[in-house]
Amino acid sequence: MGNMVVRSNFEWVYTDQPHSDRRKEILAKYPQIKNLMGPDPRFKWIVSFMVMVQILSCFIVRDLPWKWLLFWSYAFGGVINHSLTLAIHDISHNVAFGNKSARWNRFFGMFANLPIGVPYSTSFKKYHIDHHRYLGGDGLDVDIPTDFEGRFFCSPMRKVLWIVIQPLLYVLRPLYVNPKPITHLEIINALVQFSFDLIIYYLWGLKPVAYLIAGSCLSMGFHPISGHFIAEHYMFLKGYETYSYYGPLNLLTFNVGYHMEHHDFPSIPGSKLPLVRKIAPEYYDTLPYHSSWGRVLWDFIFCKELGPFSRVKRECELAKKD
Repeated sequence: MGNMVVRSNFEWVYTDQPHSDRRKEILAKYPQIKNLMGPDPRFKWIVSFMVMVQILSCFIVRDLPWKWLLFWSYAFGGVINHSLTLAIHDISHNVAFGNKSARWNRFFGMFANLPIGVPYSTSFKKYHIDHHRYLGGDGLDVDIPTDFEGRFFCSPMRKVLWIVIQPLLYVLRPLYVNPKPITHLEIINALVQFSFDLIIYYLWGLKPVAYLIAGSCLSMGFHPISGHFIAEHYMFLKGYETYSYYGPLNLLTFNVGYHMEHHDFPSIPGSKLPLVRKIAPEYYDTLPYHSSWGRVLWDFIFCKELGPFSRVKRECELAKKD
């Protein structure tokens, strides 16, 4: 990063995203990768077990002192909830029941959403399509920070605050950058979620509900796992807009760290993404990657060259037509 300077704007590029061309090239050379596409039969059982663990945890924490409830929300429940948000990420790509059963995937996403405490899965699906189709697209990819975020969150302390409030920013940013009409599935998602929250409250009181929601907020803010938000697409090296992470936290996050491989092949379940790298190592071993999400957070906060502006942006066709 020695040749980088403090950024005052995004890195604008005038080329298409690299993933489509690389996908075609890899499939032409290794057509057997197509066999990895499709649903993962174990996935829905793993997710269901995680949901059950959190419901059991609600019963266990119902009488905990608040300080211990918040501790376990951060150290245990939040890890599961963050992992469930990444399960929802995979579900948005129909890996639970396959592309032919899209509606079953949507409803299963609502089930995986339950311990998170707030409705999330359907809205995530609606915007995540654009993140893949228009990676870095101005006014389309809501994963890109706003100009205000880039200008304001530029010092170490402000960048810490920016990381802490990531959950809030992921809720508000789409409403500002690319607002879309509320769908009937989003209404169903909200009704199911708030009904679940009310049932938990009726059975065991306020503390289990606080345990779930606090875990979601804390684990998506300043938490080792949340390093993946920055690791995936923030430009640590000029010219590279997507990065993989090859480290042990992939075991807790459905291999979301294999992000280069995921954008190349979004229909391959996370459990099989390591096989993509194994089959086509020459396409991935030469690319920069991360080995520690904790180090990603540290570098992002303390390297003056890095910040919310450290993203590649491009104009996409749809944005020009609007």
